[in-house]
Amino acid sequence: MTNMGFKQSNHNQGGYLVFLVFLGMLLPMVLRAQSSLEVGLQGGVAYYNGDINPALPFVMPQAAFGTLARYNFDKRWSVQLSYTHAKVKGDDLISKAVKNRLLNFITTIDDISLSGEFNFMDYFTGSKKTAFSPYLIGGAGFFFYTPRGKRAGQLYDLRALGTEGQNVGYENRKPYKSYSFAAVFGAGIKYSLSKHLGVGVEWTMHKTFTDYLDDVSSTYYLDATTLDPNDLTTAEYFSDPSLSHLSGEQRGNSNNNDWFSFTSLSLTYKINLIKNKGCNGLKW
Repeated sequence: MTNMGFKQSNHNQGGYLVFLVFLGMLLPMVLRAQSSLEVGLQGGVAYYNGDINPALPFVMPQAAFGTLARYNFDKRWSVQLSYTHAKVKGDDLISKAVKNRLLNFITTIDDISLSGEFNFMDYFTGSKKTAFSPYLIGGAGFFFYTPRGKRAGQLYDLRALGTEGQNVGYENRKPYKSYSFAAVFGAGIKYSLSKHLGVGVEWTMHKTFTDYLDDVSSTYYLDATTLDPNDLTTAEYFSDPSLSHLSGEQRGNSNNNDWFSFTSLSLTYKINLIKNKGCNGLKW
């Protein structure tokens, strides 16, 4: 096999394009509803749970940022469309979930999520009477992802390398897709700063429908104990860096799909689509 170096992904542009398309579909519905729309920016951290980090939160957190559009039906119900660009990271040397495996990865994620929101208290950005509320989130997401591994300071595309034998037809395994879906749920807090500005803190968990966010899922395909450590291809190295496993030994748990989570701070600007005359008890 030949070494495959890091190449710049076009997923960022694809994620922005999909977000704009969804926003274009949402705006006509919002305008017909004659209510309020909030648009804004968000930033925070992302982390992952999977074969390399099975359960612990906020292990090796990475930066995440994006945009959002929120349509408010009333003081309790909203729908939010968001785009988030993030990275998640894992390393056996840090999480120590499995001894003598020595795998590592860093995955770029471009996520589009559509979620419903329920405010526990009456809330409307710009209201003096209902300026604060915790809320729950539930919805669905679609995302692109690219797992990469680091060797001697260089990043390599792990999916292209076929670290579990996908590219050599091992046990009829095929390369996994570069996109997937997720169920989204979480919670947050909203606070109205002024007539048009609102701030929020949000934590969302994404239960994905892929087990390859970390490029680890099933079994080893190489008898790595017979390899020459001084003459390894890049694919062989990332398949079993420890050179201590036999073909067919467990490398990951294919019964459990991976998760990723975002914790973010958002700032939104409210656009009034109909002038409020106080009929809902909201005074500016």
